[in-house]
Amino acid sequence: MDAKAKPKNKKPMASFSNWENYYSFCCIFDVMRQELKLKLLAELLKNSKRSDRELARILGSSQPTITRARQKIEREGFIRSYTFIPNWRKLGFEIMAFTFTKMRPEILSEEMIGEVKKYAASFPNAIYASSGEGMGFTGVIVSLHKNYREYTQKLSLFRMDWGKYMEDIKSFVTVLGEGEIKEFSFTYLARAILS
Repeated sequence: MDAKAKPKNKKPMASFSNWENYYSFCCIFDVMRQELKLKLLAELLKNSKRSDRELARILGSSQPTITRARQKIEREGFIRSYTFIPNWRKLGFEIMAFTFTKMRPEILSEEMIGEVKKYAASFPNAIYASSGEGMGFTGVIVSLHKNYREYTQKLSLFRMDWGKYMEDIKSFVTVLGEGEIKEFSFTYLARAILS
């Protein structure tokens, strides 16, 4: 909206001397709302268990404002779900594996993609799978396993089921809790989205 263009049949709010001042106020208010949304998202990344009252205190806002802001970012799809990051080892997982695949192009055809998604959903220990590109590979699977034996069994089954569509497969396996330089956490992203 042009700041000098006055909408027909509408008057600026009584507290504003002209449309230009009113428009400036609206722009500043919109920036403040966007800033609050980002700060709220950052705090939820740090700990989504906190109440709206506690978040309001941290962000210097009112609890109803935070509740409305949270509902808005949920409606807008910024938050897909609320969860927690467990201690994997206490749950019995020793291995985190990154499996890279070079798939034949037909695997990502419209006819096959539904089958691929259905297959991926049948393995609850695979926490992420996607097509992509890099290092000569076209796909990646991130998975958690109770031990190395279980990992090799799942990998063998994957090769058996989809081997005819694969040109290559390689893995990078980590032992959880050993050699860890930075723990797996979304907390670090809080700073990234605010910078």
